Amino acid sequence: MNSSNPAIPDIRIGQGFDVHAFGEGDHLVIGGVRVPHERGIVAHSDGDVVLHALCDAMLGALALGDIGQHFPPSDPQWKGADSRAFVRHCNQLLAEQGWRVGNVDATVVCERPKIGPHAPAMRDNIASDLGIAPDAVSIKATTSEKLGFTGRGEGIAAQAVCLLVRA
Repeated sequence: MNSSNPAIPDIRIGQGFDVHAFGEGDHLVIGGVRVPHERGIVAHSDGDVVLHALCDAMLGALALGDIGQHFPPSDPQWKGADSRAFVRHCNQLLAEQGWRVGNVDATVVCERPKIGPHAPAMRDNIASDLGIAPDAVSIKATTSEKLGFTGRGEGIAAQAVCLLVRA
């Protein structure tokens, strides 16, 4: 517990979810990694579902709104933006409030592309942007057993959970 105010815990948990449809293109950006794929993503920014879910988890842990409030798709400055910049911005907001990310656990839901070969680079990117060790970042993948929009290959989804600790 927080010694100055025992009613405020020294940890917070946030969760986030994001989804994007497949569209024209030849790659996806997932966890800050360019992943070759026969389709691209329909999105205003780079459409990185992992990093968007992570931003929502980080913001949600401190009740700071959601990614759409901080980086609205109606704002042309975010067109094609690198979502790693979003993560770094959210991390700065946490630091300004006296918090840091303790760990991240993210799951990508898609039939294809295969995530496993790219997961170590995704972990490294996220760890670097958050200033934490790579072993504090988990990237997992699952399919939806050919059910729903991800199962039909119409898009990709991700969910993320993060633990915040007082800095």
